[in-house]
Amino acid sequence: GARVADEKTSGRASSEGASADVARSCTNRARVTPSFYIMFKTPKHQVAGHQAIDGNLGPLVDDSGRFYKPLQDDERGTTELAFYQSFSSKLPHHIRGLFPVFYGTQLVEASDGSGLRPHLVLQDITSNHLNPSILDVKIGSRTWYPEASEDYIQKALEGDRLTTTVTLGFRISGLQIYESKESGYWKPARKEVKSFSADDVRLVLRKFVSSNLEPEPDCCFASTIYGGCSGILEQLLELKAWFEDQTVYHFHSCSLLLLIDKESVLNGRTVPFVEVKLIDFAHTVEAEGVIDHNFLGGLCSFIKFVSEVLTDSKASTIEASFN
Repeated sequence: GARVADEKTSGRASSEGASADVARSCTNRARVTPSFYIMFKTPKHQVAGHQAIDGNLGPLVDDSGRFYKPLQDDERGTTELAFYQSFSSKLPHHIRGLFPVFYGTQLVEASDGSGLRPHLVLQDITSNHLNPSILDVKIGSRTWYPEASEDYIQKALEGDRLTTTVTLGFRISGLQIYESKESGYWKPARKEVKSFSADDVRLVLRKFVSSNLEPEPDCCFASTIYGGCSGILEQLLELKAWFEDQTVYHFHSCSLLLLIDKESVLNGRTVPFVEVKLIDFAHTVEAEGVIDHNFLGGLCSFIKFVSEVLTDSKASTIEASFN
């Protein structure tokens, strides 16, 4: 098990290349559970990003509903930490709920065995859900930005061209959809997800709110999960309204994480059955008074796709009632 550093060990810890300031801040900031060991696990429901498996560096979770994301050694780590430390004071209250709760930073033994490393301590969005269905959607028609390194720009350009990023203004980066106790999850491999076409995206958005995946998704949860006053569409429209005005940040290569719990809908549980969160801020830059048209355009496109599924499902329900 990975462990949290206590005051004695944290002083001598430094992750290679990470700034001493970040490491020091970890001992001074939110000491969530000081001076004794926490058992960490690999996130059970991670659908995209670096994974803490096979000796690789990736995020960890604990049993208290917290998610530990390793800070990257370069400017990406500095950028993401700076964003989390300042964003709550720059966002309107009604928008803050669309971002994960930030608890501070902590020195944690890295999943790759490289020793103590600063980690962001965030809300584990999946912790209250037994069988969540999750979509990770990277928003924007380009994930690169002028200030980035040439290597990053070339890599981002290639990824954007090979996926629906350029054509649709967003791409699905990863997903898992729970079908039933017997069938478990549909979780296509990353290679398959990267090759999704616009029609594949439409089908995924229908499967996401269906009780069956084959042969024809029934979209029976669409009105509850996509529609309604606290449904996904309403939250996306609230986010869109903010992006139409906000000139504080430009969110490059940032994702929307959509989590739903279809069993909670069926059983009438009090746990929220829809979660919408913005995640991944390693490439967020100051907006300098300019609207983030790249993110806003991609968000509008995604809203259109979700709206179409909701409209089609309502039309099908009306048609069925007349037959």
